[in-house]
Amino acid sequence: MAWLLLALAIACEVTATSALKLSNGFTHPGWTTATALGYIASFALLAQVLKLHLDMGTAYAVWAGAGTAAIALIGALFMGETLTPIKIGGILLIIGGVIVLNLAGAH
Repeated sequence: MAWLLLALAIACEVTATSALKLSNGFTHPGWTTATALGYIASFALLAQVLKLHLDMGTAYAVWAGAGTAAIALIGALFMGETLTPIKIGGILLIIGGVIVLNLAGAH
């Protein structure tokens, strides 16, 4: 259950960050509202994940890492941002770090 809630928290954070870009500095009320609600939902879900006893370091690393990788890809695919080989390398390092943290915490 904790991993499902973590996936939902990541989805809410990615949605909120995408809406943040579209809010144009909080000048569009709809996107601004989506940003606020997405971040509130993401943190509420992350708090529940921690309550379910998923290790804090692992939960946060997965949440931040997956969110960062997803936002980089969304930016490149839908918002006209560039995805250079160095950025791809950085994303792969983030994913590798998350994998290492998960393996280190495995029982």
